[in-house]
Amino acid sequence: MTVAVRAERLAKSYRDGARIVHVLEGANLQVEAGEFVAVVGPSGCGKSTLLHLLGGLDRPDAGTITIGGQPWGPLGSKAAAAFRNRTIGFVFQFQELLADFTALENVMLPGRIRGLAGAELEQRANGLLEEVGLTDRAGAFPSQLSGGERQRVALCRALLLEPPLLLADEPTGSLDPASGDAVFELMLGLQRRHGTTALVVTHNPELAERCGRVLRLDEGRLTQL
Repeated sequence: MTVAVRAERLAKSYRDGARIVHVLEGANLQVEAGEFVAVVGPSGCGKSTLLHLLGGLDRPDAGTITIGGQPWGPLGSKAAAAFRNRTIGFVFQFQELLADFTALENVMLPGRIRGLAGAELEQRANGLLEEVGLTDRAGAFPSQLSGGERQRVALCRALLLEPPLLLADEPTGSLDPASGDAVFELMLGLQRRHGTTALVVTHNPELAERCGRVLRLDEGRLTQL
């Protein structure tokens, strides 16, 4: 299952002391089901803000966002949380793994939140760890893993429930070049195998060029490169 993403005339501003900072100003976005799209742009241009809006973690000041035909606007907080849990997988620059959970337990966490349990959930988590070459690290805690290994665990966690949409915010930004390259290749491979729609924010133009399409966010709007 995959979903299309639509955003129309998005506007978002923040107050910085006495100053109003306009981050998004009439931004439009169309991502087709199954696409892998990269968003690039200068630091502070609003790339992370865009992902937070698309993922329902924040609300735009104006404009509409539709994920797989479902607009975010009408959803209350409880319905939005449920929709996000079954529809979207998130990967962040800093992995946010739980220190007291093993790699396997961290991967299983979204399933636990959904109320799933048992051997099937563990089998699914182990299968993903196997896909990224971490079968022998399933019982390790985050402090025992390298940065690249932690990011691979975070990627498995994001894909555990087979979400139709993957949103990744600088997923290689905290890694050295070799580890970042390896993690990005794994992400591309997993996206293709699972057919997930993916939108990734990156400051690395070389990584962006490996995606199916590249958009640039600058001065509050998105343009095709």
